[in-house]
Amino acid sequence: MIHRNSSRKKKLKKRLSELYYSNYVRFGIFLPLFFLFAVYTTYYYEKGKSLASIGDSYFYNLFAFITGVVRFSAVTPQGRIIQLATSIVRLCFFGTIFAKISAFLISNQTQKEKGLSKLKNMSKHFLLCGWKPSMEKIIEAVLKANPDLTPDQIVLINEAPSEQIAQIRSQQAYKDINYIAGDFSNGEVLKKALVNTAERALIISDSSNYARGGNPLDADSRTVLAVLAIKSLNPSIYVAAELYDSKFESHLNLAHCDEIILTSEYEQNLLATASSGKGFSNVIRAMLGNDIHAGVFIEPIQNKYFGKTYGEFAAEQNNVNGKKALLIGLLLNTGNFQRRRLDAIREAHKNPNVEKVIDNLIKVKTLKSNEPKFLPDDDFVLKTGMMAIFVKVKDEVKDEDSNY
Repeated sequence: MIHRNSSRKKKLKKRLSELYYSNYVRFGIFLPLFFLFAVYTTYYYEKGKSLASIGDSYFYNLFAFITGVVRFSAVTPQGRIIQLATSIVRLCFFGTIFAKISAFLISNQTQKEKGLSKLKNMSKHFLLCGWKPSMEKIIEAVLKANPDLTPDQIVLINEAPSEQIAQIRSQQAYKDINYIAGDFSNGEVLKKALVNTAERALIISDSSNYARGGNPLDADSRTVLAVLAIKSLNPSIYVAAELYDSKFESHLNLAHCDEIILTSEYEQNLLATASSGKGFSNVIRAMLGNDIHAGVFIEPIQNKYFGKTYGEFAAEQNNVNGKKALLIGLLLNTGNFQRRRLDAIREAHKNPNVEKVIDNLIKVKTLKSNEPKFLPDDDFVLKTGMMAIFVKVKDEVKDEDSNY
């Protein structure tokens, strides 16, 4: 008990000492005392000459200190000296205040530019985690693929050199992009990016760690940790992640990653098919190119079609779109994993048969995110959580001289 009281006294003594030596406290004590000294000494020397009462001395000194405008002229030498001293103290006081405000604003701006400050008042934004040398092209592609997304809704999270980030933000198109510096698998860094209110996140295999002696396996491990951290902080966020090695895919599935991009596997398959000499790579390029009016499109299905068969839906879509858009299949279990699971559990409990309920709950555990199903049977029933896959072509402008 004695030791505890002694520790409290030491802490109190330390706090009082810090308070005593604080410049703010000293200035806060000095300023009122100096003001009272100026009021009373001015009145003492100027009484009956330029000041009629002590109230006048209070008013004129306060007015002069705040505005810098002197409403009376001292007659005595002592009064003039006090007026001069008051002006000097006023300049020092307001100079210090403005310097502190300027330093605070500059510090905030510097921290924001370096990605050290926490974001404020953002929701439904897009997190772009990781770094690649072709980051500008990735950002451009993200904006093209998401017409509803604006640069100020994108948040970059990486450990790239600040000069490279500054180079991107120096461009007029990307000047409003937000930036958080740090490890995107760290929870505190993600909180700075307001991950709890974000709508989507894209994790790209970070190549900035190669400069620190890293390798693709390290990048994949970091990606898995990032997905776990993001999903723990915001289970409803939609996360897409890039991997180099497919052996990490099972870890991302356990972390409920909504979309997994196996870059190296895609590259290997593309090279292998190109070796057949059938032009397969050109087909893939045309279907996944930068043309926003042509290629493969995934679109939502109107609620009125749920409960109907794929054959009925396909017949109506092909009649409406003609040859400009062709339905080739469905994408099952779309959207956020957490929401899909809750919806599936609700549907499973609607069945009065206990055995079927158990079977349906088992199926819920085996749901595969964003599973494509090409050309299903005509009697395949459409359900919520499905989207339609189309191949579209761009309308060509007919040349009036083409008939000649």
